[in-house]
Amino acid sequence: MIIGVPKEIKEQENRVALTPAGVDAFVRAGHKVLVEAGAGAGASFTDDEYKELGAEILQEASKVWEQADMILKVKEPLTSEYKYFREDLIIFTYLHLAAEEELTKALIDTKTVAIAYETVQNPDRSLPLLTPMSEVAGRMAVQQGSIYLEKTRGGKGLLVDGVPGVSPAHIVVVGAGIVGTGAIRRAVGLGARVTVLDVNVDRLRYLGEVFMGKLETLYSNNYNLTQAVKSADLVVGAVLIPGSKAPKLVTEEMVAQMEPGSVIVDVAIDQGGCVQTMKPTTHTDPIFRLHDVIHYGVTNIPGAVPRTSTLALTNVTLGYALRIANKGWKKALADEEPLRKGANVLEGKVVYKAVADTFGLPYTPVEEALGL
Repeated sequence: MIIGVPKEIKEQENRVALTPAGVDAFVRAGHKVLVEAGAGAGASFTDDEYKELGAEILQEASKVWEQADMILKVKEPLTSEYKYFREDLIIFTYLHLAAEEELTKALIDTKTVAIAYETVQNPDRSLPLLTPMSEVAGRMAVQQGSIYLEKTRGGKGLLVDGVPGVSPAHIVVVGAGIVGTGAIRRAVGLGARVTVLDVNVDRLRYLGEVFMGKLETLYSNNYNLTQAVKSADLVVGAVLIPGSKAPKLVTEEMVAQMEPGSVIVDVAIDQGGCVQTMKPTTHTDPIFRLHDVIHYGVTNIPGAVPRTSTLALTNVTLGYALRIANKGWKKALADEEPLRKGANVLEGKVVYKAVADTFGLPYTPVEEALGL
């Protein structure tokens, strides 16, 4: 199989979908790898490193797309890349289709095979290809939010952990999954007062024990969420429903009650966001103010630390990509239920129910589409 690795074109996206070590693995398995020139530069991988391990370096993205059987990416294709979609092409990347109606329809119309990192799911419901980026994003959410609490950035002028005789900042984390746990880890480590809300009491109990009482746990309902957000200096939105749009749990009314100079970081923004007032932003222009509250809605937060993020991501994606290449996508999906759950659009059919439901599109179970 011919594997194509184009350069990411999303603004300030410096990650790359394959490392030189990944090229070596594909070549040893008998595959050909095409890498667009400069694709790894943002993550500090040179063209020479790829070439030395067997990749062919192409100067034009169009050549990579046109010649490849499978495209490996990090972020969803942008509008300018839709022209490369075709019936015999596999795209394996983060897709977040529930927030991308135009992309969904382009994949359907061209009958492109679209497999999403974020919906590959193990029997225990864990999301192995989303987990490492969620871990990075959770930590980064608190790191970036802390910066915007500084007065020079328009915030309240707070030091997160305070000093003797001065209270620390109050950080509220909405959602106790992988992102939320990453945020809690960083917030507790910085010495903040931390509150986490979730509807899973067992998960709250677990976090309470792991962090040895260094955080407050609250059952997530409208009253508790309203009170917590109102008193928060920094709110981290960390709610995820795999493959679906995030629910708008933090309402505009709640945001309006926050103190001026408070900060919100919505990590769920690439799935539509769990904060009603949030809209997507970029690393170049990361924030906006509404109700005198700083909103940070960057859709690719891990792109700010591309070396760490690329290594963490490719550690988990490479094995799946190799099996798709070795077996062909139909047999790979038939053989592996976790990978089968990653299928979103196959040959013009939406095979992931949450995506079909979001846009009112016909749904075909993936097993039916595969003839299983």
